[in-house]
Amino acid sequence: MLLKNIAQVLLPAASLVNAQFSIGTYTSLVGGLDTNSSLLGNYYNYWIKSTSGIWDLTRSALEPTTSTGVYTIPCHGSRKNITIEASRSALVIIDMQNFFLHPGLSPKADAGRGVVSATVNMITGFRKAGVKVLWTNWGLDNYDLITMPPAFLDGFSNNHSSTTTFGSDMGIVPGTNISAGAKLMRGSWNARPYGPLYDLQVEGVKSGTDLYFNKNRLSGLWGAQTPLGLYLQENEITTLFFGGVNADQCVWGTFLDAYYKGFDIVFVEDIAATTSPYYATQMVVYNANLDSFLANSTEILPAVS
Repeated sequence: MLLKNIAQVLLPAASLVNAQFSIGTYTSLVGGLDTNSSLLGNYYNYWIKSTSGIWDLTRSALEPTTSTGVYTIPCHGSRKNITIEASRSALVIIDMQNFFLHPGLSPKADAGRGVVSATVNMITGFRKAGVKVLWTNWGLDNYDLITMPPAFLDGFSNNHSSTTTFGSDMGIVPGTNISAGAKLMRGSWNARPYGPLYDLQVEGVKSGTDLYFNKNRLSGLWGAQTPLGLYLQENEITTLFFGGVNADQCVWGTFLDAYYKGFDIVFVEDIAATTSPYYATQMVVYNANLDSFLANSTEILPAVS
């Protein structure tokens, strides 16, 4: 008898989860949706495209937004104009570290150093808007060294040797008296955010506007779960803005995994860069336009100020 009663309770819920929602059935459940809009998704994860061409990413029918935290941001790709809820959004900054950007360690990274100013402005603007800033960087520990695949070990070696890969002492940074420390290990100088970004990150973490996540692969969202992924899940963050280096490697890897896991993803072109040839960036922009939204900080910041 007890089992029968439980089944009676659970079956309607199960059928609800598995249902294909139309505007009509969705409105009857949660109310308030514009019947002239186009809904994509399901009860738990959806977009609405209005007749005016604005993509609403707030999921406000499921959980109402706050009037002070909603922003409509222009985009320049195939999808124009998105509406976001600040508390459900985050700016993900990937690998803007000394290892990849300092002239003594990465002399060819002019493009990456060139986006630092725009990145600082983006971080400052998003903090004011109430959007979390999530620094996601290489930061290995000893367990990571034990479990690192050979391909990664070789890819980060100077001479195809274990003596120059992750965890090896990088010596003194050329042109300085700074000890670079162990390659991309947590706490080492080479793994810190580059230049003014370091003080900005320390300031933000201290004040609670920013958080710092270590990663141990190109993607900060690879596999079943990562520190970044747990934070996003536990805080119900659904919309992610991406910047950092390298645009076609670690940024792109994290961006793709976010896409696979069902997040809204916005590639912010002028705060992402790479040392790879020009066509690599074009590939990223082309595919980001297909899969998500494209924007520049110059478009975003006036909208959130």
